[in-house]
Amino acid sequence: MNEAMQRRRMPRSERRAQLLAVARELIRDAGTDEFTLGRLAERAGVTKPVVYDHFGDRAGALAELYRAFEEQQRSTLIAALADTDPDLEGVSRAVAGAYIDCSLAEGRELADVVSALDGSVTLGEVRREAEAAYLALCHEALAKCGARLDGAGAQALVGAGDSLSRAALDGRISAASAHDALTRVLRALTDPTPTRPEAS
Repeated sequence: MNEAMQRRRMPRSERRAQLLAVARELIRDAGTDEFTLGRLAERAGVTKPVVYDHFGDRAGALAELYRAFEEQQRSTLIAALADTDPDLEGVSRAVAGAYIDCSLAEGRELADVVSALDGSVTLGEVRREAEAAYLALCHEALAKCGARLDGAGAQALVGAGDSLSRAALDGRISAASAHDALTRVLRALTDPTPTRPEAS
């Protein structure tokens, strides 16, 4: 079967996943400065129109890489929460672990993508959507153990998670230290959920 036939037979979702995997390889090898849709098409063995059809432009491809990371982070958090005690300590450790571990798994590629899209309207929208979805999971898990995280606390959690992930990636701190620090941050940021007075 020739390559053209293989391209026609690959389902769109499968092709998109393949293109994102190849895009990560390109960024890992040469950074975002050398990343173009033309190079992506060449490395993936497809024509340029195929790549443009999936992503629109370079910023669109980078934004999709970021979105894929955030989806993985949420999946990791869901799995971690399902396997932990539903108390504040357990939930805090699950949230911190998912945040740090996913960032480290992506390595420098994620940091390069964020830097490349810094100031981009596209990335701003994607980040807000992704943060809201991740924090919604955190709020739900915390509520189950009688705790809450307000808006300012949620932003502090994200900021601390990003900072600790970068420090661990750079080798300034260990992954275990990043886990522990973010766990402590989350515990410090949470308030007990007020209980309603019982009806007399």
